[in-house]
This record gives sequence, structure tokens and C-alpha cells, in this order.
Amino acid sequence: MFKLSKINRRNFLTGASTLAVSGIAAPALAQTAETGGEAVSHNISSFRSLDWRPYFSNTNNGAILVDTTSRVLHFWNEDQTLYKLYPTSVPMNEDLTRLGRTSIVRKVDGPSWSPTPSMKIRNPEWPDYIGPGPENPLGTHALYLSWTYYRIHGTQDTRKIGRRSSNGCIGLYNEHIAELFALTKNGTQVLLI
Repeated sequence: MFKLSKINRRNFLTGASTLAVSGIAAPALAQTAETGGEAVSHNISSFRSLDWRPYFSNTNNGAILVDTTSRVLHFWNEDQTLYKLYPTSVPMNEDLTRLGRTSIVRKVDGPSWSPTPSMKIRNPEWPDYIGPGPENPLGTHALYLSWTYYRIHGTQDTRKIGRRSSNGCIGLYNEHIAELFALTKNGTQVLLI
């Protein structure tokens, strides 16, 4: 065995390869860093786990925090017994990004899609409508927000996740949006920062 005194990418990869060569399965490791006297947990992708309290006064109906800089979505259920962290795609530029508080007002399993008027101006070649299915840009599920045209939805194009690639919405892998869809309800509060 080896001693792991400081976890960083190089040490993790070296240690994991050592374990793999020796035939020992490497567990998923989490990192803890000290920031101002407070321990902060990171998963191996370096997404930070967050506490809901600095962002919401309560978690009534559940709470979603979308960090557009880190490109990650945090979810807490109403009684705070469940916390989920999902990588996302975020809007391509600041002009398409809307920040602030909203909520889920509608949930659709198998959504259809129509481009917004501004999308049609930017991309006149796009179709006017795409029904549910494998070609739909909203993926398998969509959470409609109280802001017109804004959604948290799946995507068929998994290359978009982790990038500034959307026209204003927040995109998740289809398996992640299906899970989040089951956990949320109309009235779930949402904050985009």
C-alpha cells in the first residue's frame, strides 16, 4: 500500500494506477480543503458540495441552486435528508444568462420544443417545432421555470454538459434530469447565480 498524504490530481492518478496494478479496487475519493477555517468537501471532479443556508431561507418544496460559473446544479429536498450534485451546460454568453430567483411551474415528461423568437432570428434555418423523441433538444424531461422560455432540461447532445453551450437554459444528462424530475415538484424554488 501507499500513503496518501495530500490528495491532488497527480497523487490520485498515481495512487489509482498503483492500486489497479496491484489488483486492489480504488474507491471513489473525496477531497477536503480548508478555506477560512471551514472544511469544504470536493468530489474528484472538483465540484464543491455546498450548504443550502447561505442561498435559501428554507428548503420548503425543495431547493435548486444552479452555479453558472462552476456549471453545476445543487439540489436539496425539503427535509434536507437528500443532497444531489449534477454537472450542467449553461448559456453560451452573458446576454443569454438570466440570474436570480424563480421556481418550477410545470414538469413535462417527453417535452416538445419550439425555438424562441430570438433563437429563430439567430438561426432561421432551425425548424419551428420538434416533438418528443431522440431529436428533441430538451431531452427526455423538462422543468419549466416561472421565467418565460427558461427551463432545466435534459439533452441528447452530451458534449454540451460542462460547457457554455445553451441558448439560455440549464442542461443535464438525460439520466440526471430524469432523477431530478422525480425529486422535484411544482413550487420547488430555484436560484441561478
